[in-house]
Amino acid sequence: MTLVAEDVTVRAGGRALVEDVSLEAARGEVVGIVGPNGAGKSTLLRTFYRARRPTSGRVLLDGEDVWRMKGRALARRLAAVLQETPGEFELTVYDVVAMGRAPYKRAFQGDDAADREVITSALAALDVANLAREPFDRLSGGEKQRVLIARALAQEPDVMVLDEPTNHLDLRHQLDALGLVRELGVTAVVALHDLNMAAAFCDRVAVLHRGRLAASGTPRDVLTPDLLADVYRVDAEIDVHPTTGTPRITVLPPVSG
Repeated sequence: MTLVAEDVTVRAGGRALVEDVSLEAARGEVVGIVGPNGAGKSTLLRTFYRARRPTSGRVLLDGEDVWRMKGRALARRLAAVLQETPGEFELTVYDVVAMGRAPYKRAFQGDDAADREVITSALAALDVANLAREPFDRLSGGEKQRVLIARALAQEPDVMVLDEPTNHLDLRHQLDALGLVRELGVTAVVALHDLNMAAAFCDRVAVLHRGRLAASGTPRDVLTPDLLADVYRVDAEIDVHPTTGTPRITVLPPVSG
């Protein structure tokens, strides 16, 4: 299933937060969205899961405008993991993950055996099965993030949109979360700050700068010293990781004096 942004522009307060951005995530492809703070990454992703309507342009899921789809139909095909953690509410971890099954149910319909199997598998995949009966609002930030990824997994989507999914996670769980996205074989668009993670796990990366698409392509083609100097205003050395074969970015400290 493909996810396509066609000339997406989002304006607010008289300025463009995102301007004329076009990109495509092909079936089974992991596309990373990178860029400095304020570049428009989260705003662009919100248009994908209908949290923000584009001022102009379209978002297409297998050729269908997501803003013309019924909510339940979209939720069966696309799951989102947001950067913001929901406020406090009296639900257990199991209850939160079970919410991922809502698109497949009628109002007030309970979980059946198939639902419970999906929920249990999602809890295990994100290493939170031991927290199933814990109150969600008492978890650490990293634990909450893993639970929210598990909830998205329980939706059994064809497409996942993830806004900083490694936020709050320790190194082990960062690797596990991004590795899981790759192993699922779903189409995924992932906003990331860590360029080395983007290089290691993404098929392609799109670089946003001041709301515009600065570059798009494979990590090897896009993540260059010149681009990092232009977009991030840092000096960097880039070589090939001897084990993974992916680009390895080393940001150099500023030269004093």
